[in-house]
Amino acid sequence: MKLYVVDGVVKIFPQQGGWYYLSVPRGITKELSIFADRGLIPVVASIGKTAWNTSLLPTGDGTHFIALNAKVRKNENVVLGDTVRVEFLLRDNRKGRF
Repeated sequence: MKLYVVDGVVKIFPQQGGWYYLSVPRGITKELSIFADRGLIPVVASIGKTAWNTSLLPTGDGTHFIALNAKVRKNENVVLGDTVRVEFLLRDNRKGRF
């Protein structure tokens, strides 16, 4: 199973209550697009010692992002503007395994 690594700056969507996120490079999005279901690409992501089941979410421009929920940000002391490394593996939801 291939491990994907994304290094980037933590951003937030501008609307009230906007999600914190990390952009996924277009090359990774393109490679994994065959696994998308309604635009979502299921993965197991990790930052530091924190891992969680999530999906790469479509941005609408052909790329995806990884949402960084409050629990992950708190566990890893991540704030807006930080540069972080997210690692992830493709997750096969149909069979419940990687």
